[in-house]
Amino acid sequence: MPTVRSDFSGPVDLGGMQAMCSRAWSPSARFHPGQLAWNRYSHAEEPDRVGADEAISLWRVGDEVVGFGWAESPDWLELQVDPAYPEVAGDVVDWFEDWSDAPRQSAVVMEGDGVEPVLRAAGFRPDRDGWHLTHHLLDLRELPQVPRVAGYRLRPVEQGEASPRAAVHRVAWAEFGPSRVSAAAYAQVMRAWPYRPDLDWVACEREGRMVASAVVWLDESIGVALVEPVGCVPAHRGRGLAAAVTLAALHRSRELGAHTAQVSPRGDDDYPGPRRLYQSLGFRPVARTVTWTRSMD
Repeated sequence: MPTVRSDFSGPVDLGGMQAMCSRAWSPSARFHPGQLAWNRYSHAEEPDRVGADEAISLWRVGDEVVGFGWAESPDWLELQVDPAYPEVAGDVVDWFEDWSDAPRQSAVVMEGDGVEPVLRAAGFRPDRDGWHLTHHLLDLRELPQVPRVAGYRLRPVEQGEASPRAAVHRVAWAEFGPSRVSAAAYAQVMRAWPYRPDLDWVACEREGRMVASAVVWLDESIGVALVEPVGCVPAHRGRGLAAAVTLAALHRSRELGAHTAQVSPRGDDDYPGPRRLYQSLGFRPVARTVTWTRSMD
């Protein structure tokens, strides 16, 4: 059957993208379905519509999505192609070139992905020494116990707590700039598949205020639980709270049938803290991203 391209039109299309990522998941696959849910719903004010400087396009064979391109801006492309349909990679790159008017364009893919030869042929060149993400995996049979942290209570988030849950995320990530994760955005996250409140854990101080958090996204069809994101309020760091909420959420995911956990921290030396945290819990690196860039001048 021929491939058919269509532009993103809302939740049904995101579901098709997630289904492809679930079907094609491997330790070296770019996206877990939970990552797409977080990326789409935690930031976009109108997630069912693409933004002014954004474009998303999908390629289908019959009813199945077999590839997609997500241009988060005119100079930045995220993409994934089902390995069973490698020819779609060229269509995605051509689509991005037609849509973007940026003089310098970058695309992020996994190292060794079948998309890389297509990018090279289109004039992109890799930067293997710069910023990148590293997929880490953990066999949940080897999951450490949840530590007790004096003075804090660990618990899952409850429905109706989107506002305080968004607030703890914003404070934890404020050092990277103003966060767009509002209470309304987090409410969207909580309605998205495969979010579950019993896999969204927080640490609360004695007065009940949330001070650390971790979300785990479980794809039950493949038994893989993605950790994304984790954060701790600066004044409460150094006590092991980020590790504690992560482990608590992962223990619950194991109870629900997960056998593997995945997390994708930075792999370069500019921001090593999260990588060290996850490796201290037993996560081990298995694959990494590479940014490919070309000049259109």
